[in-house]
Amino acid sequence: MTNSFIKRDITSVMLEMHRYFPVITMTGPRQSGKTTLLRKVFDKLPYYSLENLDIRRFAMNDPTGFLSRHPEGMVLDEVQHTPDLLSYIQGMVDENPEKRFVLSGSSQFSVIRQITQSLAGRTGMLELMPLSYNEVKKQADEKTLDEVMLHGFFPALYAGKNRYDLLYPSYVKTYLERDVRDVLQVKDMMQFQTFLRLCAARIGSLFNASELSGEVGVSANTVKSWLSVLQASYIIKLLTPFHENMRKRLTKTPKLYFCDTGLACYLLGIETEQQLTRDKMRGHLFENFIVMEALKNRYNRGKESNL
Repeated sequence: MTNSFIKRDITSVMLEMHRYFPVITMTGPRQSGKTTLLRKVFDKLPYYSLENLDIRRFAMNDPTGFLSRHPEGMVLDEVQHTPDLLSYIQGMVDENPEKRFVLSGSSQFSVIRQITQSLAGRTGMLELMPLSYNEVKKQADEKTLDEVMLHGFFPALYAGKNRYDLLYPSYVKTYLERDVRDVLQVKDMMQFQTFLRLCAARIGSLFNASELSGEVGVSANTVKSWLSVLQASYIIKLLTPFHENMRKRLTKTPKLYFCDTGLACYLLGIETEQQLTRDKMRGHLFENFIVMEALKNRYNRGKESNL
């Protein structure tokens, strides 16, 4: 393992967008490396994290004053906390197209909704997933396939800053549950954790909300609501079936995948490489790995998912 910066494949398209758009917006799951990448690539722009309560309070109380502090622009992290800033950014870049803003957010739902209202046509949109195999090929080639799938692809693991057996329990508790609690006001987190684990057990299978609702003990509408948040938080991906008929492609039942195999292994209770080797879900996890590599390849070229 190494503590050096891991070059991300999305960098070239991000720099190209930066030439043409006054605003760059990057979304993606928490801990996928957005902050590290943006601070490295745009190191000449001042950086502010809106997770910081003092900075957030300043931005909300005096948005014009905050955004005018640096004439060249700024990098604003976790912008979903201050969605009203986007309207002020719109006015500033309309007045001065040379001013540059780089935005990031961990919630696709809240960020995208506000951007479509405020920054349409003014921002280049990018999605940064955890590392692709190509980005860590040298290190990943030294591991077995089962080890690669078990460990997953979060940057902290390949930068030597965490261990997979410590990262994923913390990720579920501190990020997943917090995001869900904030958005949906879920009262029974044990019930939600059951839902998460049952989703992991359905990797590569057709998604049936009614069936899942019966097992969890909630309504089908609640299951769909929970799933929509997990999709917006880049935890789960629904893959629509391929049909030449577009209507059938959009209406037929999708398959369910997780955006990281390491997280899926944790939710399945798979703790070791030996356990994964003989687990009945191994083939489904390999399928998940392939689907996510195809998705990352699209996103890293600045394209939308066509899966």
